[in-house]
Amino acid sequence: MVLSENASIIFRLRGTLEFSCQLDSSNESNSQNAISEGFQCLRSKVSSERLVISIRNSPVLIWPNGGLRTTPESLTESTPCCDILQHIQLDEEDGGGKKSKKKDKKNTVVSVVNMKMLMEVTRSGQLIAPSLCRVNREHHSACMTLPIDCVLSASGDESVGDVCDGLVRALCDQLIDMERVVQQYRKGTALLVPQPFHFMLPQSARLATVVYPAGVSDSQLESVRKELHGKFELPEDRPYLRRANAFHFPDEPHRDGYLRNPHAHLTPPNVQDAALYLVQGVYSYHHYMQDRMDDNGWGCAYRSLQTICSWFQQQGYVDRAVPTHREIQQALVDVGDKQPAFVGSRQWIGSIEVQAVLNQLLGITSKIMFVSQGAELASKGRELANHFLTEGTPVMIGGGVLAHTILGVAWSETTGQIKFLILDPHYTGGEDLHIITEKGWCGWKGPEFWDQNAYYNLCLPQRPKMI
Repeated sequence: MVLSENASIIFRLRGTLEFSCQLDSSNESNSQNAISEGFQCLRSKVSSERLVISIRNSPVLIWPNGGLRTTPESLTESTPCCDILQHIQLDEEDGGGKKSKKKDKKNTVVSVVNMKMLMEVTRSGQLIAPSLCRVNREHHSACMTLPIDCVLSASGDESVGDVCDGLVRALCDQLIDMERVVQQYRKGTALLVPQPFHFMLPQSARLATVVYPAGVSDSQLESVRKELHGKFELPEDRPYLRRANAFHFPDEPHRDGYLRNPHAHLTPPNVQDAALYLVQGVYSYHHYMQDRMDDNGWGCAYRSLQTICSWFQQQGYVDRAVPTHREIQQALVDVGDKQPAFVGSRQWIGSIEVQAVLNQLLGITSKIMFVSQGAELASKGRELANHFLTEGTPVMIGGGVLAHTILGVAWSETTGQIKFLILDPHYTGGEDLHIITEKGWCGWKGPEFWDQNAYYNLCLPQRPKMI
């Protein structure tokens, strides 16, 4: 399912459905039919009056089928869906220490409304005695819990009725996709759980939902992604639909605790006639003293390298975790750049070592830009602008005993004026976005930021071409 553009509210409906069927191990056709019947039963279930949608952190309940009913009754089928926001409580402390605070729909540009799928288990009406049928045959009972996760976007003035109709359709569509995945990857009586993922499509600001089978690696799904790239008209030289590319909803914290893209909270610099050339995609901010590692005074290049590795991980180019200091050192020993005693030491590394580790651990190639004096960096606007325009990766720069990460440039082709977007790995505090941006640990710097007489090496990682 694809979301409409320019949405002001994202409705996200999650829950579980129990799938079960009887597989005939001796008849493939019967097994296929049994799976189809099982999913058809679930589609009928979510289309019935038993379906109830609960708005999380609110008292709102909605029965979307068979004539829309709501609690409270002030929400009707024709009510603008933005009115739902008035009923949602935020778990944030205000100045008085209170926790439940209502969302202010007027100050919300994009809201995520989290919803839970429920099923009524009691029904009124005539009770019918169950009938039993006994069949003597060899069969296999298959059961699994389906993780339902549907998204729908809407402008605030769209009606509650239209949103609910769209969510029910999305539920049925997702069950169709899940059935296809279960049938395609079934091996005999072994069924793989289908898992939904949401992806933000480039250029169009649309979310698309894709169902992948659990337990099947991204490398085994390349043909599936290639087909999806064609469907969504995506280029075939960059990964957009790997699991690592899945959309991160703004109301969900990152489990690893690292800040993502702190530069996105900065005001662009005032450089006359300049265009911005910025890192593309998502990275994590790695700096001194993280991960219970005291690297203050020697680990800046390691941290810059970790930021670069996080970019390749979060864009779906690699599966491995961001390497530790020790893993970085071991990689340099493995390629013959360092002696075994280097592992566990507190020795510095530079741009050339960063290039070697990226190639050894991630299979990523890099270009090296050599600058004999820091004063020359002011003249490198065209080269850096082209890098961020075409590759879009973070750049590690090392000079003297310091290393930094360049995330972009503001550069004027007519005047040659330039400012550098710097992510500073020398920060030793906690993950406080306000301090990091206000104190300049992530910020725009002029050419005077660099030591005018020191030499610098810049490591410019290159994107591999892959789906």
